[in-house]
Amino acid sequence: MMRSSNTDKTHRLNAAFDLLAKGYTLAEAAETLTQQFGLSRRQAYRYLQDAQKIDAPVLVASPSIPITIKISADVVSRLRSYAQTSGMSIGEIVAQAVTSFLDKLHRHG
Repeated sequence: MMRSSNTDKTHRLNAAFDLLAKGYTLAEAAETLTQQFGLSRRQAYRYLQDAQKIDAPVLVASPSIPITIKISADVVSRLRSYAQTSGMSIGEIVAQAVTSFLDKLHRHG
């Protein structure tokens, strides 16, 4: 049996949240989740317990894919240093920087 991805888990959590927000009882919501996602009753109740702890649906992140790029050694050194001090991953830093750059291009282009 394959493990669920974080995206799958987030979709299930949001579905549980939506069912509770619509006024479903725990039993009704568990049954719906069981049928909709092929979950066991126990799994459905876990999602419902987690959904009760949040105030709003969780954003579903786009899946990440690996890419290979070449960057000068001094930039890589600075990037690694910043990653250590910021607590962010190199991928998060690069994604933010590229997104910011592309957004600026889009606004000015």
